[in-house]
Amino acid sequence: MKIIKLEQAEKSANSEKCKVLEYSFKDKDIDCATAIISGRYPDTGYCMNEECKELIYVIEGNGTLNKENEIIEFKKGDAILIDKKEKYYWDAHCTIIMPCTPAWYPEQHKLVE
Repeated sequence: MKIIKLEQAEKSANSEKCKVLEYSFKDKDIDCATAIISGRYPDTGYCMNEECKELIYVIEGNGTLNKENEIIEFKKGDAILIDKKEKYYWDAHCTIIMPCTPAWYPEQHKLVE
C-alpha cells in the first residue's frame, strides 16, 4: 500500500486554464491527478494521450468535452472514459480526478490540430 499526502502532490499546469496536482506512485501501471479546468483547454485544437486511458470523475462544476465529431455535456458526479489517442478539448469550469492506466507521463500528452 502507498499513500501520497496532499502536500506531497506535485503542482503543474498544462496552461493557465488547466492546473494539475500529480499523485505519482512511481507505478508504471497506474497513477492519478486532479485538475482544475477554467475555460477552454487547449486554447486551440485538441489534446490527446498517446499511451493511456484517462478515467475522469467530475468532483464539481460542469462543461463540455469536445471530440472531433461529438460534444459530451457533463456535470458534478459524472464519469467519462477517454481512450488513448482520442482527440478532445475541454470547455468547462470544473474540478476533476483522473486515474490513468498505464501511468501518465508528460511526453505522452500531445496538443494537435
